[in-house]
Amino acid sequence: MKFFVINSFRTMIYVAYIAIIVSGIGLGIYNAGEWSGQVLGLGGGFAQVVDFLVFSFAGWVIASLICGLIVTLLDIRDDINDRLPDARLDD
Repeated sequence: MKFFVINSFRTMIYVAYIAIIVSGIGLGIYNAGEWSGQVLGLGGGFAQVVDFLVFSFAGWVIASLICGLIVTLLDIRDDINDRLPDARLDD
């Protein structure tokens, strides 16, 4: 059972990592150069490419931070559970 629980957490992290990156890419496509046009003063197709690259990179960074934090917190919780005394009575 422990095997399935550990692998389900790992799968959850993989799915969340990919989903966050894809949502960043989708946001870059959805903006269609508006962000680059307003902030950087770019226009045309180059602004769309810059938006795509910026939001893709931001999605990757945010996914790394969020999923890294989740894995770290789960590892800390696991270490705390290993150090706690067993509550069951030994007969």
